[in-house]
Amino acid sequence: MAKRKRFVCSSCGRVETGWTGRCPACGEWGTMEEQVVDTASGPKGTKLDRGGRTMPALALSQVPSATSDRLDTGFQEVNRVLGGGLVKDSVTMVTARPGAGKSTLLLQLSEKLARRGLTTLYASGEESPSQIKGRADRIFDRLPDKVYLLATNSMDRVEEEVRRIKPQLLVLDSVQTFEKREFPQRPGTPTQTLAVADAVVSLSKSSPQPMASFIVGHMTKSGEMAGLRTLEHLVDTVLFLEDGYDDRLRMLRASKNRFGYTGEVGLFQMGEKGMEEVMDPYALFLTKREEPVAGAAISLQREGSRMIPIEIEALVSTAYEAYPSRIGDTIKRDQLNTLVAILEQKAGLPLSGKNVVLKATGGLAIKEKVCDLPILVAIASSLKNAPIDSRDVFLGEVGLTGDLKKVDGLDQRLKELSRFGFRRAFVPAFTEGGSREGLEVIPCRTIGDVLKEVLRS
Repeated sequence: MAKRKRFVCSSCGRVETGWTGRCPACGEWGTMEEQVVDTASGPKGTKLDRGGRTMPALALSQVPSATSDRLDTGFQEVNRVLGGGLVKDSVTMVTARPGAGKSTLLLQLSEKLARRGLTTLYASGEESPSQIKGRADRIFDRLPDKVYLLATNSMDRVEEEVRRIKPQLLVLDSVQTFEKREFPQRPGTPTQTLAVADAVVSLSKSSPQPMASFIVGHMTKSGEMAGLRTLEHLVDTVLFLEDGYDDRLRMLRASKNRFGYTGEVGLFQMGEKGMEEVMDPYALFLTKREEPVAGAAISLQREGSRMIPIEIEALVSTAYEAYPSRIGDTIKRDQLNTLVAILEQKAGLPLSGKNVVLKATGGLAIKEKVCDLPILVAIASSLKNAPIDSRDVFLGEVGLTGDLKKVDGLDQRLKELSRFGFRRAFVPAFTEGGSREGLEVIPCRTIGDVLKEVLRS
């Protein structure tokens, strides 16, 4: 059997015919891993024909439509992100920073499916069965019988257990810790990781009984999924479990989904009983106050198909140094400086000698331009020490001229605000005003018009 050697960078995937101490592509040292490649000729395409089925080319109009059955995961937030539930023969990659709760979430999901009589095989290459059982004892009142634990680093053992148990769900935690016997490389190298992922895809797609799979992946320091981009192409869905908002809040976000929309977000809180769904984001992200306060303004930000309330808080103080501070933990400094300049030039507010500190409640990142208006209102409110009614909402991008720009999905945002009992919504001028189911819509042309109405200045 003809074989040859090649060297692949474990950081970027660059392939070289000879070993080099430093990767020519990414510049990393000591990342070139040796691979043995079989160059013998043989039948090709077997891995593409899942289940050994071969078909001639068909016209698009002649291809039969496929309907994928979905499983209710027991988590409404997970169902939302997946596009309506878990497809029975799908492969989903889940990645997060260490300690974010990805293993806990998947163990809870396994338990919820076990309640409905579905069998799960939880294969861990990082933890022992006793460690996983200890977590289960903490978060479950009753341990499920249909969740099987397998502690191994061998993907071959996992395949044997899948054929023996015939589960409806497979969890592989994590893909970088498993290896295939036929490859000499150590676990975590590009060859082993891709081989293990391909084996999971083959098991899920070609098994006589449909089986959904979750693959846990490591995350790099830069916040991206570790390994080659090829790994993302192999799977059907890629989910990121994001933390860092506050001590408990987690966001499950889909960056790829063959069965639904990307960008969908599920909200969770880490509690004593594991991951708890956030069913009412308004109670989480909005501060309950008995009296209005200065320096706080509310808006609605789109996250996937849902609207998340975002409360902007601003603090303006006198600067005793030559250069005032501009601090925003959820917004870029250049963007904050631009908005402050608009307030100075177009609304006539004296901010040149003032420090401005900005944040969003819950640590949410400010991503939409629709938040320009509440940011400016919050800063102006803090400067003048003029409280803002907590039932007022501000929606609008603000241009360098001080004019309010069009808002995408405004009707959907107004319906959401009306449903939750807000009193007034300040929007761009070309929006139809009046009352919408108890919500007073106030069109304004410029930031000055908004401030005159809100601050009575």
